[in-house]
Amino acid sequence: MATIRYDIVIVGAGHGGAQAAIALRQKGFSGSIAMIGAEPELPYERPPLSKEYLAGEKDFERLLIRPPAFWEQREIEMILGHRVVAVDPEIKVVLLSGGEQVGYGSLIWATGGAARRLSCAGGDLEGVHSVRSRADVDAMLAELPLVQKVVVIGGGYIGLEAAAVLTKLGREVVLLEMLDRVLARVAGEPISRFYETEHVAHGVDIQTGVAVDSILGEHGKASGVVLASGERIPAEMVIVGIGIVSAVEPLLAAGAEGSNGVDVDSSCRTSLADIYAIGDCAAHENRFAGGARIRLESVQNANDQATAAVKAILGAPEPYDSVPWFWSNQYDLKLQTVGLSIGHDDLVVRGDPAQRSFSVVYLKNGRVIALDCVNMVRDYVQGRQLVLSGAAPDPARLADSGVALKELAG
Repeated sequence: MATIRYDIVIVGAGHGGAQAAIALRQKGFSGSIAMIGAEPELPYERPPLSKEYLAGEKDFERLLIRPPAFWEQREIEMILGHRVVAVDPEIKVVLLSGGEQVGYGSLIWATGGAARRLSCAGGDLEGVHSVRSRADVDAMLAELPLVQKVVVIGGGYIGLEAAAVLTKLGREVVLLEMLDRVLARVAGEPISRFYETEHVAHGVDIQTGVAVDSILGEHGKASGVVLASGERIPAEMVIVGIGIVSAVEPLLAAGAEGSNGVDVDSSCRTSLADIYAIGDCAAHENRFAGGARIRLESVQNANDQATAAVKAILGAPEPYDSVPWFWSNQYDLKLQTVGLSIGHDDLVVRGDPAQRSFSVVYLKNGRVIALDCVNMVRDYVQGRQLVLSGAAPDPARLADSGVALKELAG
C-alpha cells in the first residue's frame, strides 16, 4: 500500500490541532500539512457542547473554529473520520483505522481523550450519554423530546453545565457526586457550596457522597440508576461526566514515555524523535502546579501548547510557561479561573456569595496561586498578575472587595 507523506501531520482535529495548523501558516511554514481527525467534522469548539449547543442557542456552524474555506485556502489537508491506531517512529508512519498509511516529517499528537465510561452493569445501555463530541450531544438532543427525568453522574464542570441546561429546558435533574461536594477536585469549599445552592434553587436534586451501583434498563434502554445504598432513582436519560481517559495508546505502544497521558518537555516534545504532544493528553511540568507533571484539560492549554510545539518545529523554541485559565457558564453565572488551586493551604473570599458576585483567592505559603471569580471580571483580569508574580498580599486587604487587586500586585 502506498504511503502518502506530509511534512507535518497533526493527529487530532480539536482546539490544539487546529491551532497548530493555524500557527504553522501564520509563522510562514510553506510545507505540506495534514490533519487527521476521528470525527467527520471540521475543527470545532468543544466548550459550547455542554452549554449553548445543548441548549439550542448556537447551531453547529457557529461552533466551527474556522470556516471550510480557511483550510482549503491554506492548503491544509483534512483526513477526517479516521483514527490513528499505530505509530512507527522508525519509518515515520502512522496507520489509520481503515488500513491507510500516512508518513510524516514531524508529528503533532493532539488527540485529547475519550469520555471515561461507567464500569458498572448497565453502563452501555441506550440512553447513557457522555458530553465529549457533537455526535454525543446530537444523540442526547434526539432523545430529549421523550425524556423528563435525567440523572447526571459527576459533579464537575461538565455535569453541572449539563444539569443547568437541562433544568432550563424543563427536565427534572438529579445530580450524583461521589465526593462530599461538587467541584471538589478543582475548587475550594466556598465555590462548591455556592454552586450547590444555586443548582438546588433552580430545581436540581444534588446528592453528594453517593456511589453508583448500576444502571437499570428496560428493553435495552436506561430506566434508572441504582445507588450503592440500594436506592433507585428513575431516569429516561443518564449523563456521565466523570472525566476523560487520554487518547495516547498508539504513542505509548510505540515507546513514548508516559502513564497519565504522554510525557512532554517544555517544548512539547515526547521521548520519540520528531513527535510532539499537546493539549489534554500531554503531561508536562507546570510551574503553576509547583513543578508537578500534570495534564491540563483546557482550551488555553491546548492553544498555547500548540504554539510552543510549532515554534520548536520551526527551530525557534520558546518554553511553554502560560498561566492556566478556565471558565464555566451556568445559568446567569460566569465562573472564571486563573492559576491552579492545587495544594493551596489557605483561601480568602472577596465579596458576598449571597450577592452572586464574589471571588475566592487561593494561597500557598501566603502567596497567591489561583483565583475563582464568579461574576467578577475585574478580579479575574487583575488577579492574573497576582498569580504570575506570586504576590503575598495582606490577607485583610485581600478580603476587602473595595480594594482593587491591582493595588496588591506589588
